[in-house]
Amino acid sequence: MEDINKKNIDLKSSISKQGKVVTKIIHFSRGRTKTFQGVKTDSVLQSEFTRFETEDGRLIYVNTKNVDFFEVFSEE
Repeated sequence: MEDINKKNIDLKSSISKQGKVVTKIIHFSRGRTKTFQGVKTDSVLQSEFTRFETEDGRLIYVNTKNVDFFEVFSEE
């Protein structure tokens, strides 16, 4: 089985400029929002499904076609 990381291309997301750990608010197309705290910026991989890991070990996948925008705040 292929390593999932080999299929994703690191697009050098600007989120890493906010620090090593951030809070990420996702605004979905139908007006809903979801807040994730403790997002490790070095774990963010962008593709059709953006993937990231939180400090408590959760692995989150977001279908980006349903997202209007992300807000990111430094936790440092």
